[in-house]
Amino acid sequence: MEEEKVTTQPQEEKKKSRTSIKSILGGDILGSDFLGRQVKLLILIILLTIVYIHNRYASQRQLLEIDQLKQELTDIKYDALTRNSELMEKSRQSRIEEYISAKETDLQTSTHPPYLIRK
Repeated sequence: MEEEKVTTQPQEEKKKSRTSIKSILGGDILGSDFLGRQVKLLILIILLTIVYIHNRYASQRQLLEIDQLKQELTDIKYDALTRNSELMEKSRQSRIEEYISAKETDLQTSTHPPYLIRK
C-alpha cells in the first residue's frame, strides 16, 4: 500500500504543475504555488509598467507644449519685426515733415547744420 501512495504522488504533482487554458480561465492559476511565490515580482513589474506609461504620456505632453511655444515665439517675432518696420517708416524725416506740414504749423526744417559744443 505504501508503494501505491509513492507512485500516485508524482502523478498528482504533474497534474498540479501542468498549466492549461482551462486552468487559467477557470482561475485555478491564482491558487497555484508558483504565482504565490512570484507575487512581489509581478507587483514590481506592474508598477514599473505603470511608471513607464506615465512617463511616456508626460513626455509627449511636454513635446506638444514645446512645439506650441515655439510657434507662439515665431508669431511674436514676426509681429515685433512688423511693428519695428512700421515705426521706422513713421519716424523717417520725410514722413515727419509731411505730418508737420499737414498740421499747418510754423515749424520748418533747419537750413543750418547742427554744431558741436566743446568744453
